Amino acid sequence: MEKRIQNATLMLDGSLGNCFVDGLENRDAKTIYNCLRAFAAIDNTSAAEELFRTTIVSPLIQQIIPHDHLQTVSGASSDELEHDYQQIMLCIEKDCKFLLEISSTANSGFHVFDFLANSVLKEVLIAIQKGKPGAFSPGRPAEFLKNYKSSLGFLAFLEGHCPSRSAVVKFRSEVVYMDFIRQWNVGVYFSLRFQEIAGALDSALMASSINPVDIQGKHHKLTLKQSITLMESLKSCWSDDVLILSHSDKFLRLSLQLVSRYSSWLSHGLSARKTRSASSRPAQNSEWSISAQVEDFIYVMHDVTFLGSELSGDFLGQVIQVLGSCSDEVVDLVRQSILQAGKNLEDLLPAIMDTMVEAIVEKSVEDLRQLKGVTATYRLTNKLPVIPSQYVSLILRPLKAFLDGDQIKLLMKDAQNELLHGVTEKITSRYYELAADTVNVARKTESSLLRLRQGAQRRVGATSDSVDNNISDTEKICMQLFLDVQEYGRNLSTMGIEASEISAYRSLWQCVAPEDRQSQITL
Repeated sequence: MEKRIQNATLMLDGSLGNCFVDGLENRDAKTIYNCLRAFAAIDNTSAAEELFRTTIVSPLIQQIIPHDHLQTVSGASSDELEHDYQQIMLCIEKDCKFLLEISSTANSGFHVFDFLANSVLKEVLIAIQKGKPGAFSPGRPAEFLKNYKSSLGFLAFLEGHCPSRSAVVKFRSEVVYMDFIRQWNVGVYFSLRFQEIAGALDSALMASSINPVDIQGKHHKLTLKQSITLMESLKSCWSDDVLILSHSDKFLRLSLQLVSRYSSWLSHGLSARKTRSASSRPAQNSEWSISAQVEDFIYVMHDVTFLGSELSGDFLGQVIQVLGSCSDEVVDLVRQSILQAGKNLEDLLPAIMDTMVEAIVEKSVEDLRQLKGVTATYRLTNKLPVIPSQYVSLILRPLKAFLDGDQIKLLMKDAQNELLHGVTEKITSRYYELAADTVNVARKTESSLLRLRQGAQRRVGATSDSVDNNISDTEKICMQLFLDVQEYGRNLSTMGIEASEISAYRSLWQCVAPEDRQSQITL
C-alpha cells in the first residue's frame, strides 16, 4: 500500500500544483480559492507558498534585482535597495495583491498560509543575497543604514497587508523574517560608527595646543576645534544619517562618554597647568594647558558655558524628540543622564576661572616683586619719599591688558566681574605679604644695627640723642610703601574696585600707614 499511497500523493500534488499555477496565471479566483482549501486540507501549505514564489514572485523580482551572473555583470547596478523596494512594492500591489486578498478572506481557514513571508520576503531575500550581497555589508555605514531603513520600510509595507494583529505576529515569527533581520549586522554598524565618532573627538583632543577657529563661520557659537568636534559628534549620534532607533541606548551611552571624555581632557589639563607637569598618558593629554596663554582660557570658559547650556537645551530637546515613542519613565531617565553630564561639565567652570586668575596674578607679582627695591633705596641715606614708586603703575597692567583684549567679549559680565574681583583680591593679598615681609625685615635689621651702634657708643661714652632724632630707615621705607599703597588703592578705584572692601588691602594699609592714619583708609 505504501507505494500506491506515494504514487497517489505525487499525482495529487502534481495535479493540485498544476491547477493552482493555472489559476495564478489566469487570476482565476474560484480556482485559487478551491486549490488553497485543498492545500490546507492536506496540510501542504508550503507547497502553495513555494509555487506562488516560483510562478509569480520570482520572475518579477528577477527583473528588478537580477541575480543571474550574466545579468548582474552586464548591469552596472549599485547595492542601493531603496529604488528596488519601490518597484517591488508596485509589483506586489499590481501582481500579488489578488492572492493576498483571497488568502485573507474571513473565516476561510487560509490563515495557515503566509505568502508574505514564505513567498514574497523569501524571494526578495534570495535576490538580495545573490544579486546585491554588498547591501548587507556594514563596512560602508552610510549605505548600510540607508538600505537598513529602506528594508524596515519594506517590512512595514508587507505588514500593512496583514489582516489582523495576530497575522502580523505570525509574519514576524516566520523563519524567513528572522533570517532577513539577521542579515543586518547592526552591532558591527554601531561599532564602526563608534570608532568614527569617538575617534574624531580623540584626534581633536590629542592636539598639543588649542587654537580658536574662525568665529565668523557656521560654528560661531563655539571657538575651539575640540569643542566644535564634541558638539558635532553629539549631534551626529542622534542624526537621521547615523542613529538606529533600536540601538538608541548605545548611542545615548556614546553621547555621555563623549561628554565625559571632553570633561576629563579639560580637567587633566587644568590640573597639569596647576602643577606645571603634563601627564605622560595619552588619554590625559595635557600639553595644551601648559603652552596655553591666559587669553586662551577665555575660549575654554566660553565653550564650556555654551556646551553646558546646549546639553540642557537644544541637544536635550533633540534627543527627547527622537525618543518620543518611548515611555515617560525612559524619557525621564534619559533627561536626567544628559542633564547630569552637562552639570559635570559646568562644574569645571570655577577651575577654569581659578586658572585665569592665577595666570594674571603671576604676571602681576613679577612687577610687584620690585617692591623689595624700596629697602635698598632708603637704606643708610637721607633721602625721603615724596612720590609713589614706579612699580605701582605696573601691578595692575596685566589685568588691564586682559580686560581690554578682544577676547574678553566672549565672557559674560558676571564672569568678568568675578575675574576682576578674584584677581585684585589675590594681588592685594600677595602685596600685603611682600610689604609685611619687607617691613619686618627692615625693622629687624634696624634693631640689630641700633644695638650695635648703642654698644659702640657706650664703649666710647658717646650720646645717642643725634641718632634718636633722625628718621629711621624703617620709617622711610614705611613712608614710601604708604605712598605706594595709596596709589595702588587709587588704581583699584579706576577699575571699579573699592579698595577698602578688600580685607587684604585693609591689612596692607595698617601695615604701612602712620599710626594717626591707620584707623581710616583715605586715598
